[in-house]
Amino acid sequence: MGNADFDDQYSHQKVEIPPPKPFLKTLKSCMKETLFPDDPFRKFKNQSLTKKLALGLQYFVPILDWAPRYTFQLFKADFIAGITIASLAVPQGISYAGLANLPPVIGLYSSFVPPMIYAMLGSSKHLAIGNVAVPSLLISAMLGRVVNPHDNPKLYLQLVFTTTFFAGVFQASLGLLRLGFIVDFLSHATILGFMAGAATVVCLQQLKGILGLVHFTHETDIVSVMRSIFSQLHQWRWESGVLGCCFLFFLLLTRYFSKKKPAFFWISCMAPLTSVILGSVLVYFTHAEKNGVQVIGHLKKGINPPSYSELAFSSQYLTTAIKTGIVTGVIAMAEGIAVGRSFAIVENYHIDGNKEMIAFGMMNIAGSCTSCYLTTGPFSRTAVNFNAGCKTAVSNIVMATAVMITLLLLTPLFHYTPLVVLSSIIISAMLGIIDYNAAIHLWKVDKYDFLVCVSSFIGVVFGSVEVGLIVAVAMSLLRILLFVARPKTFVLGKIPNSMTYRNTEQYSAASSVPGVLVIHIDAPIYFANASYLRERITRWIDEEEEKQRTSTEIELQYVILDMSAVGNIDTSGISMLEEVKRNADRRCLKLLLANPGGEVMKKLDKSNFIDTIGKEWIYLTVGEAVNACNYILHTCKFQSKRIESSTILDDNV
Repeated sequence: MGNADFDDQYSHQKVEIPPPKPFLKTLKSCMKETLFPDDPFRKFKNQSLTKKLALGLQYFVPILDWAPRYTFQLFKADFIAGITIASLAVPQGISYAGLANLPPVIGLYSSFVPPMIYAMLGSSKHLAIGNVAVPSLLISAMLGRVVNPHDNPKLYLQLVFTTTFFAGVFQASLGLLRLGFIVDFLSHATILGFMAGAATVVCLQQLKGILGLVHFTHETDIVSVMRSIFSQLHQWRWESGVLGCCFLFFLLLTRYFSKKKPAFFWISCMAPLTSVILGSVLVYFTHAEKNGVQVIGHLKKGINPPSYSELAFSSQYLTTAIKTGIVTGVIAMAEGIAVGRSFAIVENYHIDGNKEMIAFGMMNIAGSCTSCYLTTGPFSRTAVNFNAGCKTAVSNIVMATAVMITLLLLTPLFHYTPLVVLSSIIISAMLGIIDYNAAIHLWKVDKYDFLVCVSSFIGVVFGSVEVGLIVAVAMSLLRILLFVARPKTFVLGKIPNSMTYRNTEQYSAASSVPGVLVIHIDAPIYFANASYLRERITRWIDEEEEKQRTSTEIELQYVILDMSAVGNIDTSGISMLEEVKRNADRRCLKLLLANPGGEVMKKLDKSNFIDTIGKEWIYLTVGEAVNACNYILHTCKFQSKRIESSTILDDNV
């Protein structure tokens, strides 16, 4: 039966080819979707120049947008939240500075200037800014390899400020260039395993403070840490160990109580500062510092001194500082954005990832010039800020003001604070990061995600923080490559009493159509998967022909490719379709396409593949394609029967 006769008797809606667009217009549209998916220019349309300048300033400095609407009622809520997180920021700041092998006062400096900058530039209402454990550990591990912080503290401090500067430059650059999607390559499973591994390493390293050890390994893997601990059994201080265990028990008990009674969340929030006060009073009256309990010692009074002259741009270790800045910047940025988004979802508002990167970058650049080291939005402090009822970023300003008062007036009170209490605070905070339930959930939902999580954890614990990060990113990228290079394909069957076609493996009621094989391609067709798809389609055809040889059904005559999920195709993909067409022709099979998208149709038209396959063999839906095949099959069958009957009649005559 000819194509003309078929078109006369069975007409269908033609799949249209989108009108051509100029290359520059297409490129502009592609760049806009890649870099500006949120369309930030929408609000600038049809506005005067003055209004555009005002809107642009509000975009880059969000406080100018919401400050005019700020009320005293909001301030009361932010003031309470700010004071609450300040009680957590002071002991945590001192503790994490020690984790980075920095003077304790640097941790307080880092809770003063950066929160002020973020309050003006950040888009999150709840994110509380401060230094965090994992970047602190990374800084210590990576810079400690080239400069010993105890032998050359001045150079080490300069490298830390330089690292913070480059971390800020990297973060701000990503935000300005609208490259925030890069952070999305760190999957949830990757971050979960990495953070759990880093938390485990941090906890193990704090055994130095708990046991009162003076000399300790600079390595972060569990083998080196345990070797360092058990090789110094004779130097363990029981006084320090008892004190540390008591305070750790107190901190964990208050956290458990606050979880059971959420209304009393402030008890857990105040516990670290309470521990610092109790530990300091205990040491002062018992003179425990003379019996092996190490204390902080003198803390310099005054707010942040300028440090822009300390940036070591001419140092021989500049490359290490840049590398450390990029690595720690990515980790800090990913954690801060993830925390901000999680609380924004709870309160049903949106935060701009690119704005957040600019805010993080600017606060770290400013921090590096004012004696601060890397800061971001830690989960623990943000959760406290949220539970305390904060309404805007003013809570960060209140916290920073409280820290400033501490720096100006209260630093001498921390002289007798035992280091073992700081170690207990860090261990308590890190135990909250290890999320066993999330790992179990990964195992139930997606085994590969669980494997990524565990690989990242093992890499950190048995290798190093850098190794764990590399393993985690490599596993995530491998999964992306597998998705791209090995896309899903499956056979579609018809759901009874409907025109719907679905996966025959998923729907047991879906039945294949005799003589017709419908294959769904579930991904764009690129050079990376074209070869695989050709082989997989050929295998589907082989399996279908083998199955029909053993049955009484009509032999396979039509192959339909459902391209509804094929968003794009490149020249390798078109070559693959041409090969599939030639292979089908050799087998005396007819190839049909169903529901190709606009971008696919444009490329198929430009490559002349539409002329090769024939416009009449491209259908709007799978249902139309199958109906057309059935029409031809039954028409040919009827005609063959009529010819056979007339032949028998002629023979009888």
